Amino acid sequence: MNASTFLSPSVTFMMLPSRHYESEHTKFIRELMQKHPEWAVKQREARAIWWDKTPRELSEEHAMDRGRVPQTPYVYSSK
Repeated sequence: MNASTFLSPSVTFMMLPSRHYESEHTKFIRELMQKHPEWAVKQREARAIWWDKTPRELSEEHAMDRGRVPQTPYVYSSK
């Protein structure tokens, strides 16, 4: 075999999924979201709580982090 055998377009790669393939998980999620379209709104609200932050919120959080007092390894000991 030479290098052109591996690069020829007639060779099909069996390990690549079909373009029209849809996993069972994807089908399940799509069906679930069709049954409950209101969940998309709740999903966006929940994402906003944990991930979607404005620059102001991020700067306030950074300022709070800078003001933290270092905690001792064992907090219940009295020195």
